[in-house]
Amino acid sequence: MIMRQIVIASKNQGKIKEIKNFLHGLDIECFSIDDFPEVPIIEEDCKTFEDNALKKAKIVFDHTKITTIADDSGLEIPYLNNQPGVHSSRYAGESASDLQNCQKLLDELKGVDIDHRAARFKCILVLHNSLYNNMLFEGKCRGYVIEEMKGENGFGYDPLFVPEGYNKTFAELDLVTKNKISHRGKALTSLRTFLVRIS
Repeated sequence: MIMRQIVIASKNQGKIKEIKNFLHGLDIECFSIDDFPEVPIIEEDCKTFEDNALKKAKIVFDHTKITTIADDSGLEIPYLNNQPGVHSSRYAGESASDLQNCQKLLDELKGVDIDHRAARFKCILVLHNSLYNNMLFEGKCRGYVIEEMKGENGFGYDPLFVPEGYNKTFAELDLVTKNKISHRGKALTSLRTFLVRIS
């Protein structure tokens, strides 16, 4: 099955840019849900990344009838009982900015030593249409949370997260390096490999 169009089930411009970069070079026209005003606001009220991604993919496909990819991702910190987790994008409130979410996380970890600042980013990516019903691609990246924001690139918690084997945050790394090791990068690499195989 050759896919000529894909809807990215997101309004997050940073996420949309990352996904489009990974699909660059494929004969696929990418849209976001901003291109389809008839798609309702989707409440991410599920308890797992998987269920949130599946919900978004199905709703968007049902309204657009175009192959949809949706992801849910977030930062899990064992010391905080795996919070922010599925609440990563709204950790400081429903309309919180990236800066506000990062600041709340810093407040939660204030005075916590490095041994308890271990963290992992997780991404679940779903491909959904009438033929490939809810195919899942997963990516994880382990690291730790530092005590102050560093770097100007990326979005979300990128300025606070240093991946294993590196001494820079996601927000300090160049895009090529980040895409090789990040949770979303790993999931998107698997998705791209699949799309190339079926094209």
